[in-house]
Amino acid sequence: MSSLVLIIIVLVLANLPWLTERFFLFIAMPKGKSVSLRLVELLSFYLLSLVVAAMAEMQFSGDIHKQEWEFFWSTFFAYLVLSVPGVVYRYQWLPLSRK
Repeated sequence: MSSLVLIIIVLVLANLPWLTERFFLFIAMPKGKSVSLRLVELLSFYLLSLVVAAMAEMQFSGDIHKQEWEFFWSTFFAYLVLSVPGVVYRYQWLPLSRK
């Protein structure tokens, strides 16, 4: 798996909570998702992206390097930055298009 494919996968995972009204893409929410459910999804998809990245690292180098807490905080905040397009779509674009 190339680096570009990994970045695209993480970008899609970061924006999924904001683009759909289904909880984890499978459970239909009749009244829509609350912000807290979206944040739970965001954290869960972050953990999933870490697993995908670890699998790609294992495939590429044959070993997974030990990471300290700084790595996880910096990747989490980078993940939050990658989710900004979904947040803008959900809370700025959609309300404007409904008017």
